[in-house]
Amino acid sequence: MSSSPYPLGLRLDGRRVVVVGGGAVATRRVPALLDAGADVLLVAPELTPALRAHVNAARLRWAPRRFTPEDLDGAWLVQVAIDDPAAAESVSAAAAERRIFCVRADDRTAATAWTPAVTRHGPVTVAVLGGGDPRRAMTIRDAIRDLLAAREGPLVDGPALDTAAGRVALVGAGPGDPELITVRGWRLLTEADVVVADRLVPGLLLDELRPDVELVDASKIPYGPSRAQEEINEILVDRARAGAFVVRLKGGDPYVFGRGGEELLACAQAGVPVTVVPGVTSSIAAPAAAGIPVTHRGVAHEFTVVSGHLAPDSPASLVSWEALAGLRGTLVILMGLKNLAAITATLIAHGRSPQTPAAVVQEATTGAQRMLRSTLGAVAADLVAADIRPPAVVVVGDVVGALDA
Repeated sequence: MSSSPYPLGLRLDGRRVVVVGGGAVATRRVPALLDAGADVLLVAPELTPALRAHVNAARLRWAPRRFTPEDLDGAWLVQVAIDDPAAAESVSAAAAERRIFCVRADDRTAATAWTPAVTRHGPVTVAVLGGGDPRRAMTIRDAIRDLLAAREGPLVDGPALDTAAGRVALVGAGPGDPELITVRGWRLLTEADVVVADRLVPGLLLDELRPDVELVDASKIPYGPSRAQEEINEILVDRARAGAFVVRLKGGDPYVFGRGGEELLACAQAGVPVTVVPGVTSSIAAPAAAGIPVTHRGVAHEFTVVSGHLAPDSPASLVSWEALAGLRGTLVILMGLKNLAAITATLIAHGRSPQTPAAVVQEATTGAQRMLRSTLGAVAADLVAADIRPPAVVVVGDVVGALDA
């Protein structure tokens, strides 16, 4: 009879953790390590787009090659996220020689540490070990999460969804904080057989998926590699037709520049039932998280949300920037950093004052949130100087300073 594991909470802030592998398992595990403040070294010849986004944002370091034992020098923990048993065993052996605890995604019995099923509720983190049975751990974890949520008051949810095989749910994951997904969205995520996730979904939500869930990384990194929308539509339809319950997890709200309508139409044309679960959109949440209300009594009685992914002079643009320049309310621009100089120049040319307050909020509601305050005339240059990067939301209007003391 094997001995029971000794439960322990690791304080990884500033301590090196090595993750070997750059696929779906690493995509699920890395966000929790980053959230714990770990100094993550990722060793893999290739990465998923979601992991590459972490590298580009300098959240972790990447060694683009195969593992060598020297990678563990100075490490406190190693997570093996590859499915090659021989390669995984070589990492285990190197870890054992250095007395470093090793988590094995391919073989729990060969590991010296296990990753528990985790649920987070405010400052409370509950980790469940199911005696080596991930399903048992997940079941108990989910029951505990429901109890924690119930203590805050009755849960408000829509009609019960029949999650029988052969369905798709378009779920808005919210603006970045994993706790901002709706209760219904989270419940469907825990019941999914397949999760098709965008780059902007909160990474900690992926860490809570059952181990047998198929995770499809549909990341769309701005101006970089992307999976064609047609291919995403085919994945949703094919998996559902094969009998799976598919959750299409999208950052923000599925219908606010999320192309959820296209995915719904593709499923409908294929005869696949679809449920839409709205999400908290960053167009409102990002300003709010930075202390900016999109409307405020006596300041703004309207707000307009617009996509800035196309320049104002692009023949493909459907935005009337000239009309927007004449509005008195708040203007919220999503996906507009690349074209912001042209957008602000167009607004000013058609009458909007260059002294109009403006702000840019980067990675809103996450631990990496940053805000830049400026004016319409200067914001495009200021964000370059401040090295503001996507994802970011631009807010233009007097509401930018409405709550200043």
